[in-house]
Amino acid sequence: MGNQHGHGSKSGTATPNSIASSHNGSRKSITRTSSGGDIQENTSQLLPVEKLAKILTEKSQKLEGIHGISKNVFGRFLFPRYQVLGEKLFDHFLKLSKSKNQYIGLNAFKQQCEIYLSILDDEAIRDTLVKMWASPNDETGSETITPEDMTSLLMCTYHISMDHYSEGPQMCLSCNKTLKAVVDSCFHSKKSLSVQYVCHWIETNIPRLLFPLHRYAVHSLATSWRTLEQCEPNLASGESCDIARYAGLELATPVLEESNPFPQVKPHPHMLTMSMSWLLAGALPAFYSRPQKAHSPSSSGTGLASASFLAKLVCAIPSHWCILYDSDEMGLGSNRFVHHVMNYKGPTLIVLRVQDGQKFCIASCNEWRESHHYWGGDECAVFQLLPKFQLLEKGPKMLYLNFSVRGYPHGLRVGKDPRAPIISIDGGFEKIEWQKIPYFLESVEVWGCGDQVSRERQLEVKKWEVKEAEKQRVVKLSADDWLDHPDRYLLQLAGRPEYHQNQV
Repeated sequence: MGNQHGHGSKSGTATPNSIASSHNGSRKSITRTSSGGDIQENTSQLLPVEKLAKILTEKSQKLEGIHGISKNVFGRFLFPRYQVLGEKLFDHFLKLSKSKNQYIGLNAFKQQCEIYLSILDDEAIRDTLVKMWASPNDETGSETITPEDMTSLLMCTYHISMDHYSEGPQMCLSCNKTLKAVVDSCFHSKKSLSVQYVCHWIETNIPRLLFPLHRYAVHSLATSWRTLEQCEPNLASGESCDIARYAGLELATPVLEESNPFPQVKPHPHMLTMSMSWLLAGALPAFYSRPQKAHSPSSSGTGLASASFLAKLVCAIPSHWCILYDSDEMGLGSNRFVHHVMNYKGPTLIVLRVQDGQKFCIASCNEWRESHHYWGGDECAVFQLLPKFQLLEKGPKMLYLNFSVRGYPHGLRVGKDPRAPIISIDGGFEKIEWQKIPYFLESVEVWGCGDQVSRERQLEVKKWEVKEAEKQRVVKLSADDWLDHPDRYLLQLAGRPEYHQNQV
């Protein structure tokens, strides 16, 4: 028994004798055997994949008579509401498994699921999703992305985000216009682009937009086996099961403050639509979403996986984006802008609309302040929203706001180069200049992206300012002070008679 420790291949610890010489003189080390805890952890992680593969194989055998997992069964029971996602993900698994059939074998399916669940790097997630939607090019033999492919990818991500909106499923009438602005900006009238170029463009302009799509796919692969077991009687009749109904999945979509329900008070919609807010949330850092603790309507039961597992896959619910300033309601002017935006401590988004329908967005991660110097943190950015969506510039010290310091330009400017700012607004908030072309400024909206505390503190400061202004309006003067007051002299020059206390 004791002599067994002399052989390195059977020892659980590293010893000098654990390195053995091979026949050709080379030396190789023997890896450490996995402990019991590691084996148990790996088994628990692979358990959902094992059960899911078994259930789908049984359904494929029962419904289609094949020994494997078919595309129809995969999409029907895992992604019943998102057929495009189910087809793209199945084709991705089928291609990587190098199967000669139109279905995937049991072991190959488990292997592809494990590979997909292990993708954690942001760049790898974007590359994988873009390749899933890529089309083969007959001329070059490589995979390319067409405008239709990218529109389908964005639309699938948009539907998943809107269907799991925290306030209930939402619909935006301008979603097609928003997605068209993204596709037109990426392709520049080209018919196809390489996968590498599209991935780089997405990483530069909308780096976080595709993550909800990946989270939903991972969530379905990891937890749907419980739902399929729970609704087993329905599956026997051939009906599909809506996993999202049991899972209660909530994804990262900005929650806009509810607009006034009275049409006579709010006759026009906001410039920042629901689809545009979803797009900006995917383009801006997570700092602007201010995620809070996520909650689920079905927090108990077998419809969810463990809390620790869901915390890595399901994004938290961001706080409400509230409107701070709307020029259509509150008046367009620099004084109105300063009054409604100053003293707000959280990050803000300024949406600008010019005379020809173009829209821009200025993202500030700091509180707005007047200064003749450029300021701003690393997460400041400026975007063109329409007719094309693109990131114009981002970085520190690119914001400028001055209305009082003489000898320096008045107005609002955005850009790192003070001599050639990207966007320049005059001191009266009447004209805007972009790419050295002047436009008339039509509307301005400012949205607060901080928490509710930031908004409440700003309102408290406003109330204090109003009270101080009321105190300054009423000035009590004694009789002696009035005799020497300059206002008395002005009234005399105007011809106003003087009244004395002894006059009746």
